Amino acid sequence: MSTAPVIAAVDGSQDSLRALEWALDTARRRAAPLRVVHVRQYAAWGQADVLVAGPPDAAGDPVLDEVRARLRDRADAPAAEYLALEGVPGAVLPALGADAGLLVLGSRGRGGFASLLLGSNGLAAARDAECPVVVVPRPGREVHGEEPAEPGPRVVVGLHADSPDEAVLGFAFAEAARRDARLEAVAAYPWPVQTWSAPGQFVPPSADQDAVERETRSLAEGFLAPHRERHPGVRADVRILAGDAAGHLVAASRNADLVVVGRHRRRLLAPARLLGSVTQAVLLHAAGPVAVVPPSPPQE
Repeated sequence: MSTAPVIAAVDGSQDSLRALEWALDTARRRAAPLRVVHVRQYAAWGQADVLVAGPPDAAGDPVLDEVRARLRDRADAPAAEYLALEGVPGAVLPALGADAGLLVLGSRGRGGFASLLLGSNGLAAARDAECPVVVVPRPGREVHGEEPAEPGPRVVVGLHADSPDEAVLGFAFAEAARRDARLEAVAAYPWPVQTWSAPGQFVPPSADQDAVERETRSLAEGFLAPHRERHPGVRADVRILAGDAAGHLVAASRNADLVVVGRHRRRLLAPARLLGSVTQAVLLHAAGPVAVVPPSPPQE
């Protein structure tokens, strides 16, 4: 049994209640406790990184009362605890990931503009939390792409063949195993490759596309091999695609149970935590839940 809780962030919005249902199902699959958290917003001049001494009583929180009533008669509900906090949600929620197995929230909350595709709290949590973060979008997002090759549950993972992250692949395989789902690893390579030679002039690629595709597949299969050994019950298929990785992942999100992407590693000249452009695009446009996995700790 996993003892790290699955945290569901709620604020009374329909988006957060959809995220709550996703978190409920995931906590059951993990045999993990559920922690339902409501962060009461400080005033705009409040300190973003400080919690009040002695959090407010969860029993007097109407948002948490609504969730309690929603789960009261659910025979399938896991053990749950309720936590009310005060502060700026974009700072408080990521901090909760320090002792969590997963943090789940909706793509939008009560605040902000209705036209936003992703709220600031979801962006902050995906960028800063120490645990994987799942953002559950509003239903009805349309993506262009083919129907899945075959029916059934499916987890999609973005695989960067040049620098894959073991934490991302490990998370994706584990989720596929829990869901009895097929894993679809999407590895994209840039094509066509153009070499700049003079202002306004580009040299056609000297590399053969078939050779690039074969090399990308060989790398991808090698990175997947140890995870296949650890999860022999998970069928893992590899798709090697030319062009924009973000576009391919968004297209693959159609009817997927989950899309798994990584967060940028910290770099010497950019030590702050960052979300890569591919991850941001997938968060904004994917048709289903997206898991953002923090990078593996550096090897010492």
